[in-house]
Amino acid sequence: MAEQILDQVRDLVDGQIDFEGQKLAEIISTIMLSLAGTIAFFVGYFMQDIALALKVGLAGTVVTFLVVIPPWPFFNKHPVKWLPVGGGAAAAQAHQSIVVDEKMFTQ
Repeated sequence: MAEQILDQVRDLVDGQIDFEGQKLAEIISTIMLSLAGTIAFFVGYFMQDIALALKVGLAGTVVTFLVVIPPWPFFNKHPVKWLPVGGGAAAAQAHQSIVVDEKMFTQ
């Protein structure tokens, strides 16, 4: 029972984000932080309250962190297909051919 809970927590913490997800997270964070800064500036300017502007900016930063930092599933829609480990069947194929610039090389 405790092992299952620990596995679920481990899966949540050890989430995967692919390269497209990293690009999306960067775009989202840039847009949200810029928007939070702009809103904080105008709120502080029109209300003439620097403390309120800082609170609005901090709230926008916290919301941005909650959207970007956790490994949400939409950040892993394009997982990378890695090559298999070089043991077993790959080691049995001692002579592999590689073509580079129309020249064949063998290993």
